[in-house]
Amino acid sequence: MVLYEVIVKGLVYGCMYALMAVGLTMVYGLLRILHIAHASIFTLGAYAGLLTANQTGSLALGILAAIVAAGTAGVLIYRFAYEPVLREPPHVAMIISIGLLIMMEDGFRIVFGGYGVAFRHNPWYTGTVHLAGINFTQAELAMVGAAVVLLGALGFAASRTRIGVGWRATVTDPQMAASFGVDPMRVRYLSFFIGSALAAIAGLSVGVLINYVEPGMGAALSYKGLAIVVLGGLGNVRGTLWAGLALGVIEGVGGLYLSDVLDRNAIGFAVLIAALMVRPQGLFGRARTA
Repeated sequence: MVLYEVIVKGLVYGCMYALMAVGLTMVYGLLRILHIAHASIFTLGAYAGLLTANQTGSLALGILAAIVAAGTAGVLIYRFAYEPVLREPPHVAMIISIGLLIMMEDGFRIVFGGYGVAFRHNPWYTGTVHLAGINFTQAELAMVGAAVVLLGALGFAASRTRIGVGWRATVTDPQMAASFGVDPMRVRYLSFFIGSALAAIAGLSVGVLINYVEPGMGAALSYKGLAIVVLGGLGNVRGTLWAGLALGVIEGVGGLYLSDVLDRNAIGFAVLIAALMVRPQGLFGRARTA
């Protein structure tokens, strides 16, 4: 496998990282909460989509089910887990989030079994397409297409719509935004729903890509997602997108040359740790001044 092919394939996985990590950034930007349980939303979306697709034979209905299930779960987590502790120190919400991650992962294992579930209908991931000298599966192209469309739409909404302007205003100065008629509760609920829906689509995309969904599939992503958010600059959506894409490429290229020494996850974590040691505020964050 030549280097440029590895880079392109890395960008494919980077799109998945970006989809998943954007929700984390949105939550941190609004509430300054490290939403670790977001990784379980990723898994929930994968399960909801797979089970629906298996029952109906329709991947479109699976996508819809993933969005509804994950989006609803995200809103409920905010309402009943985070909202009551918003006035507490940030570590309280983080501890709650870690507990939710463990609880949901164990819940998936109890309900669905510990060995994972596969798609019964497989035309979505077996087909291949040859582009620019590289063979892509249909699932890979679909994941990239979904990331480009959804993140592009999110960027447009954030900059060109009333709701998006309200979200940015709430992140910058909640009290001032409220004085101009922006409902912060509505912004928070919508942010949790959208961020969770993006994570669900990422989770379902991975499930289709590997034809497998299992309870712990979000475990490594919970740590990667936090690292991506920090590397991109806490609360910086654009920085998070670039950091997610960079991580995918780094893991791909590192795996090409270092696979005998480190696995893909270890390579990614090693580079992220090194980058944060050099630039703790992240690639797109601002250094704190005394």
